[in-house]
Amino acid sequence: MALIVQKFGGTSVGSVERIEQVAAKVKKFRDNGDDIVVVVSAMSGETNRLIDLARQISDQPVPRELDVMVSTGEQVTIALLAMALIKVDVPAVSYTGNQVRIHTDSAHGKARILQIDAQNIRRDLEAGRVVVVAGFQGVDDQGNITTLGRGGSDTTGVALAAALKADECQIYTDVDGVYTTDPRVVAKAQRLDRITFEEMLEMASLGSKVLQIRAVEFAGKYSVPLRVLHSFQEGPGTLITLDEEDSMEQPIISGIAFNRDEAKLTIRGVPDTPGVAFKILGPISSANVEVDMIVQNVAHDNTTDFTFTVHRNDYQNGLQILESTAREIGAREVIGDTDIAKVSIVGVGMRSHAGVASRMFEALAKENINIQMISTSEIKVSVVIEEKYLELAVRALHTAFELDAPAGTAE
Repeated sequence: MALIVQKFGGTSVGSVERIEQVAAKVKKFRDNGDDIVVVVSAMSGETNRLIDLARQISDQPVPRELDVMVSTGEQVTIALLAMALIKVDVPAVSYTGNQVRIHTDSAHGKARILQIDAQNIRRDLEAGRVVVVAGFQGVDDQGNITTLGRGGSDTTGVALAAALKADECQIYTDVDGVYTTDPRVVAKAQRLDRITFEEMLEMASLGSKVLQIRAVEFAGKYSVPLRVLHSFQEGPGTLITLDEEDSMEQPIISGIAFNRDEAKLTIRGVPDTPGVAFKILGPISSANVEVDMIVQNVAHDNTTDFTFTVHRNDYQNGLQILESTAREIGAREVIGDTDIAKVSIVGVGMRSHAGVASRMFEALAKENINIQMISTSEIKVSVVIEEKYLELAVRALHTAFELDAPAGTAE
């Protein structure tokens, strides 16, 4: 008998029929003798509907009141799922984040979980009940309802699994696992049987949208085995774990991530003096513009060209700040480019294999794809290229690192 925390997202509980399908799936696990805690999101589209209602009252709703409002979406789902379970003779009880006492800080809209009181849940599990918990929400020291922000239900699921010392946290979604890359771009992409937390963190941060970064961080920190599964299709999914398999067959690269939402800013002819990097990036940071990759080139005339990438949504703001900085420090010019993309190879196998980066660059060179920027870490290599070459680059790298599914076996 195992203790399993199962999380179902908005599309999985998007209608009464789907909620009843979820109840049937939960019943199978319970009939098998497992203890089950289910975490659910609001029904698909419901959170956006509630936010739109609030915006009809105010362009900038008070964060506390907005949290009170949007948290009701999950409250509807937990009650419906508990009813559906009881209908199929499975004893069940629903809890809001407040009733569980998922204790958070007071940062409305992006609260972080500090502690979970799992006493009520343990009591119900011992009594043979399935416990249905509202994801995405908690309560602060003052008793105010808080919400955890984007991907908050994943984080709730993982945090509950950690607090309960669950055997596994299962994340049910609209894909049947984590793939070597996006199957919509590479038809021969393969589902991974397992991947490490470290690799999954890199994949999530670099553009893979299967799991939210915070949930993976939490799972890694508390060693909670995570499994990504399809909500309505049977299959083993992908297990995300601490263990690196000691296997001759372990690939050097586990996956290829990419991100189209990139923009590049360059300030040219900057006087090459100590502290110049801070003079450039300080105002950018103060404006809450997140910088990703950075390249600095020093010319023979003691000036430097300084290039960095930002999210495309921050491009115009970053450009204005940089133009102001250029005037202050006497730089020659500021240029920008929004037609770029980032492609990354990720794999713990890089640690024990030399020449991975050169193999990547060779594959891109064969396709006449120019590399504009390069960034490396212990288990990843990222490059910035022209956006129009993105899909070609991903396919070329997928083949070069032998990630393509054999003919007739692509999933």
